[in-house]
Amino acid sequence: MREFIKKRKLNIICSVAAVCIAFLVWIIAYYAVANDYIVPSFPDTAKQFFCLFAEGAFWTGFSYTLLRSLTAFLISFVLAAVFAALSAVSRAFALTVRPLISFLRTLPTLAVTLMLLIWTSAAVAPVAVAALVMFPMLYAEFTAAEEGIDVELRQMLSVYGVSAKKRLFKVYLPLISKDVFSRIGADFSLCIKITVSGEVLAVTFRSLGGLMQEAKYFAEMPRLAALTVAAVLFGLFADIALSQLARINNKWAKGGVSIVRL
Repeated sequence: MREFIKKRKLNIICSVAAVCIAFLVWIIAYYAVANDYIVPSFPDTAKQFFCLFAEGAFWTGFSYTLLRSLTAFLISFVLAAVFAALSAVSRAFALTVRPLISFLRTLPTLAVTLMLLIWTSAAVAPVAVAALVMFPMLYAEFTAAEEGIDVELRQMLSVYGVSAKKRLFKVYLPLISKDVFSRIGADFSLCIKITVSGEVLAVTFRSLGGLMQEAKYFAEMPRLAALTVAAVLFGLFADIALSQLARINNKWAKGGVSIVRL
């Protein structure tokens, strides 16, 4: 435990400082505005936050939001991996898909959500929006990781006659996965944020976003702030949990890239 704290001492200090600054800004804003319907007090928000964990509606909404976030992320992750792989082996495919990626990057999220609400349902629209936003970003990460593989390493593998299977599973995939998995926690955290935003706009039943919209309708500002804090912590914990997955992957990557084992 001491070693863990020692290695991450600076990160812990900066994180605590950021939380303290955010809390200070909240307190200043509360007393400056002096209106509970605009900026709720911290004690009221804290009380509502802990009350959430005793509500079945909160856990139901949390579960559905988690499911939607996972669905959107997995869809975009798999599609991005497939498209990046095809782009790596076919320049024609890469040139063909490039305008599509650029188009998806420039799509306004709000307008897309409104259109999807007409074409689909309030439960499906947030998933589709999150997947459309995450796909081009993940594709760019996969492509950048593949392009970052050393040219000399590629040439050396070719000179020594390393089989395509060993190149893929022993070198290319470990190198690419190391870069991709290093950002997977932040990517999934962003996916959660986009999904919740879509749920708020779509007023999705059984979701964190739907609960936020309900709190807004009834002007329950402490509850709305508590739900927002819960969503932020949800994304933070997901980021931390997935960072452990990145560590496991890094161990595999180090072992896989060893030319001696080839």
